[in-house]
Amino acid sequence: MVVLFFSELERKLRANDREYNLSFKYATNAIKTSKYNLFTFLPLNLFEQFQRIANAYFLFLLVLQVIPQISSLSWFTTVVPLILVLTVTAAKDATDDIVSTFENVFFSLFIVNKRDRTEKWMNVQVGDIIKLENNQFVTADLMLLSSSEPLNLVYIETAELDGETNLKVRQALPVTGDLGDDIEKLADFNGEVRCEPPNNRLDRFKGVLTFAGQKYSLDNEKILLRGCTLRNTEWCFGLVLFGGPETKLMQNCGKSTFKRTSIDRLMNILVIFIFGFLAFMCSVLAIGNYMWEKNEGSQFTVFLPRLQDNPAFSSFLTFWSYVIILNTVVPISLYVSVEIIRLGNSFYIDWDRKMYFARSDTPAEARTTTLNEELGQIKYVFSDKTGTLTQNIMIFNKCTINGKCYGKIYTVDFSFNPLADTRFVFHDHALVEAVKLENPEVHTFFRLLALCHTVMAEEKKEGELFYQAQSPDEGALVTAARNFGFVFRSRTPDSISIVEMGKQHSYELLAILDFNNVRKRMSVIVRSPEGKLSLYCKGADTIIYERLHQSCSKLMDVTTEHLNEFAGDGLRTLALAYKDLDEEYFNQWIQRHHEANTALEDREGKLDELYEEIEKDLLLLGATAIEDKLQDGVPQTIEQLSKADIKIWVLTGDKQETAENIGYSCNLLREEMNDVFIISGNSLEDVRQELRNARTSMKPDAAENSVFLPEMDKVVTDEVVSGEYGLVINGHSLAYALEHSLELEFLRTACMCKAVICCRVTPLQKAQVVELVKKYKKAVTLAIGDGANDVSMIKAAHIGVGISGQEGMQAVLSSDYSFAQFRFLQRLLLVHGRWSYLRMCKFLRYFFYKNFTFTFVHFWFAFFCGFSAQTVYDEWFITLYNLMYTALPVLGMSLFDQDVNDVWSFQHPQLYVPGQLNLYFSKKSFFKCALHSCYSSLVLFFIPYAAMYDTVRDDGKDIADYQSFALLTQTCLLFAVSIQLGFEMSYWTAVTIFFVLGSLAMYFAVTFTMYSNGMFTILPSAFPFIGTARNTLSQPNVWLTIFLTSILCVLPVVTCRFLMMQLCPTINDKVSEEMLLLFVLDVFKPVETRGKIILQSRSLQSNPVTSSFRINADIIPKDGP
Repeated sequence: MVVLFFSELERKLRANDREYNLSFKYATNAIKTSKYNLFTFLPLNLFEQFQRIANAYFLFLLVLQVIPQISSLSWFTTVVPLILVLTVTAAKDATDDIVSTFENVFFSLFIVNKRDRTEKWMNVQVGDIIKLENNQFVTADLMLLSSSEPLNLVYIETAELDGETNLKVRQALPVTGDLGDDIEKLADFNGEVRCEPPNNRLDRFKGVLTFAGQKYSLDNEKILLRGCTLRNTEWCFGLVLFGGPETKLMQNCGKSTFKRTSIDRLMNILVIFIFGFLAFMCSVLAIGNYMWEKNEGSQFTVFLPRLQDNPAFSSFLTFWSYVIILNTVVPISLYVSVEIIRLGNSFYIDWDRKMYFARSDTPAEARTTTLNEELGQIKYVFSDKTGTLTQNIMIFNKCTINGKCYGKIYTVDFSFNPLADTRFVFHDHALVEAVKLENPEVHTFFRLLALCHTVMAEEKKEGELFYQAQSPDEGALVTAARNFGFVFRSRTPDSISIVEMGKQHSYELLAILDFNNVRKRMSVIVRSPEGKLSLYCKGADTIIYERLHQSCSKLMDVTTEHLNEFAGDGLRTLALAYKDLDEEYFNQWIQRHHEANTALEDREGKLDELYEEIEKDLLLLGATAIEDKLQDGVPQTIEQLSKADIKIWVLTGDKQETAENIGYSCNLLREEMNDVFIISGNSLEDVRQELRNARTSMKPDAAENSVFLPEMDKVVTDEVVSGEYGLVINGHSLAYALEHSLELEFLRTACMCKAVICCRVTPLQKAQVVELVKKYKKAVTLAIGDGANDVSMIKAAHIGVGISGQEGMQAVLSSDYSFAQFRFLQRLLLVHGRWSYLRMCKFLRYFFYKNFTFTFVHFWFAFFCGFSAQTVYDEWFITLYNLMYTALPVLGMSLFDQDVNDVWSFQHPQLYVPGQLNLYFSKKSFFKCALHSCYSSLVLFFIPYAAMYDTVRDDGKDIADYQSFALLTQTCLLFAVSIQLGFEMSYWTAVTIFFVLGSLAMYFAVTFTMYSNGMFTILPSAFPFIGTARNTLSQPNVWLTIFLTSILCVLPVVTCRFLMMQLCPTINDKVSEEMLLLFVLDVFKPVETRGKIILQSRSLQSNPVTSSFRINADIIPKDGP
């Protein structure tokens, strides 16, 4: 990566002048995408890994272990787990880096032509002119100079940039297009470019080309960005503006904001507490060592001679010794296990066929592996409407022209128009008659639709037109104009050709006043073949109405009635207006427009002022109404999510009436609601009063104490109201509601409602609403959308979901999860999300239980070994406990467990609520787990201790030695934690059974091997427990002790769960009981066959708790066989 040593405010470059351009020290086109090479991989990767606290902590332990005076454990007890963790992580990092390195090699081998010379991509410099051929990747950010296509057009695919596969069009300036492919002319080209500095904005570009004494405006339509692919174009030439790391593609390669789950944040707090608790335990044992050394230590000098008798120093060394021995209380393998679990649950989402949309061949995709369990805790869903709840397939349904409404009667015959689209359907023949009778307002209406757009037309055969539109709305409007006799045929940078009622006309295109989310309108200025200057404008009705001439007031009232009727039907509306321009005024205006368009500073602001100036005193023509149908399953999905106590807020740019109608049709708003409040105030005080009135209606005693919320109270708690309410607020009222003085009032009112609809909102307001809820509500948020205007909302939420629909892939590329239909959201949350959260919580509870229990036994043993830091277990057991003996069973539970299957999850969406309340894993459950571990460790230490105290074997020999006690204790521990795992698991599969039984079998196999004579012969110091396994485990009293210890460890758990289920059962308990009852009735349904009654299983899948077992019993009849 090239580092610039100056802050670039403006880029200056000259074509074909390397010496001049090199003086600015611009970056070359070379890109280094790999982090490592063969020599730097090991040191750099280890340096990165040891920046993690857990890894650094275990490295510190390893250093302590090499100090003989401190360590009582062999080095391999820490080295083996640490090396395994480091190796797995290094392998993953190396794989990722190798992939990116190969991609870089792939890019760097392509060849470019410049002045008929061949250069590698990496050698291209700013200011060079290069040649691209069909299907080649664009090598740098280029200004298009010329191409092989007519009108110097090029077709590009931008999938690498925004994920969209539909072709886009770029066009060179006419002055550079004349250069063609003449190498001499291109080599002599000396144009100078001044443009914006390197940035990551893919959707805009500002620059000016100075050539032959003239200035020409440069925008995004004349730029080819690195990462695009040239399609359907034989060749093109371009001037390099940005290279390598300064290209917009590479500028967008910065790290995204890392999202952490609430469990991650809780884990950070708990790990800090665990470190503190470890220090406390070590301090207690160090103090115990000091007291023992001072009072009892001198009596043992015969057996343990010491160089110096210093209890304080001995206590200091003992503290660090116990830091080593009790290190398992800080689990190094926890984070690796968590990542494996998250990865596995992500694969379940990717592989789910029930979230696959066959029509577009789109599977669900988990684009991140770090947020799966957060999907089980969602409280607020923020959804776009168009393309998310609806199909975003636009159909021209109705219109109003000059006060007359069309579109209510019967299907129209378009056979009179040979260029009509056969797929287009309209239901009012009167409009066709008006067109045929040459009604001037109707003709102007459709002429506007045919001229005011950015659609590109492709005509492969005579009369077969194909439109490529940037939005489905534009495509629907241009297609409507086409069918009613005003056919858009083609366009150039300076003209638009249309066929009006069979006659070809070419309009001179003088200016395009672009649409954006702030303007909410688009205009074109054209000159007709007769020389008449006109401005045609279409946009949101509220925006157009503000710019109408006073003479339109009566027509505006009638049109408004029609618009409200359209909106009541759930249709999307646009208002249309025009004005004729004075030639002299326009000449002055276009000169100022050229000056603003070639300005580098505040270009947008200057252009907006000019647009506002000319877009006034418009004459209203009418309005269009486009139908956008709901997606399949949207009402059912919203109903299910509401039953799961998930609050849904719809944030849309549509007008209020349209949004309300869609709200009712998709079950977001319901007739049974007590009230639906409309917030439409035009001032801060009006909005405040409307919000207060709404709160008073929902909760009369809440209005007085709600306004004065203390500034220090950062969490707005949920308020219980009787009944269900909805809230609808429009864009200008929302702007006031989001102000600092009113935001809390708005939030508290909105959160009391079951559903909220914000209409006429901008993309920025969408993100602000999400941020407001995140800031003041202790809840997890999810945003779902399908378009570029939803990206800010998706990034702002805890979890972002992208719909791969009709508006490209920008939302998907910015999301954490993606799929094709809104209805899949209920499966993502109620099934995958809930399972992931449940599995992760069970994993954490069990992981802490087994590690704390393992560690606390050391703590109790310290009181019986003179606080000498002697371990209670064999060193090999300590090394393999987390890596081999308990790793697979807990992973099996964390990957396969489910309390109920997916069908029951949908039938009982209330099962989702505990995740929202953090009931499965919290600080409280963590401390319960610690207390349970403390009890189990007491049982695991003192029962074997008492059982072996003064005990002899069957043959009269003594069995009470340290090695036998260690073996008995660790065997009891392994059985106890395995049985505890069985109680935690709800869904037994062949894999989980194999993992549990296989781990126990592995323990005995490894134990008998390591305690054998052969291993002792090979390495006596490493395998001192010779013969302990066969001598100890052959005694019946040892197995009785194991059985008794295991029962006592799990007895409190069984008792507590039984009492809880009887006295205060949870929703999970009730559903599980119902499911089990139905399963038993279904399984033991008697079927008579051949004189026998067979109890057969008809539906094993109905109960995941017992679905692994098949029951098939023959009952002999009373009269004998």
